[in-house]
Amino acid sequence: MKYQSGKRQSGITLIGFVIILVVVAFFGYTAMKLVPAYMEYMGVVKAMNQIATEPNLASKTPEEIRSDLGFKGSFQYVDDDTLKGGNVHIVNTAKGGSVLQVSYDKKIPWIYNIDFLVHFQKSVPLQVQVQE
Repeated sequence: MKYQSGKRQSGITLIGFVIILVVVAFFGYTAMKLVPAYMEYMGVVKAMNQIATEPNLASKTPEEIRSDLGFKGSFQYVDDDTLKGGNVHIVNTAKGGSVLQVSYDKKIPWIYNIDFLVHFQKSVPLQVQVQE
């Protein structure tokens, strides 16, 4: 193609396109690895809110509440290791109520020997005080 004076070519070069493609692929791969962990966290939050609004919560023991949380979490595609016993706590507050707390870490492999460590923590007030 002949270059005409007065007209200027515009557009992206091949090198520029490759650089943009690498940056987009980097962030796309990172999102692809991290989004499932955050989706699971949203399932944990939904299961916790379902437990907190149950009408017959006062008659349940903490072990039954933990079991119900695991059961409701299974419908939200929550991994069994996420809601294991050490990650779920029921704490009585000074005001006479109880709080359901879930705190856990997810180790997500990324590239070769590089991992993401993501910490999730959520507290939901219960309608009644649970006796431990």
